[in-house]
Amino acid sequence: MRLPDRLLEKLACPKCKGMLDYREEENRLVCRNCRLAYRITDDIPVLLPDEADKL
Repeated sequence: MRLPDRLLEKLACPKCKGMLDYREEENRLVCRNCRLAYRITDDIPVLLPDEADKL
């Protein structure tokens, strides 16, 4: 399921407060500044830097 645009507009990287890119096909949010990828589980973004994947 695609995340609503209203939600995507409000989300920011918890580490640097930068913009997140939504990658629907990979089901994750990516911060280009921090080079971290946050997974989305059951349509809920898991915005925990400790659990993010490094790119």
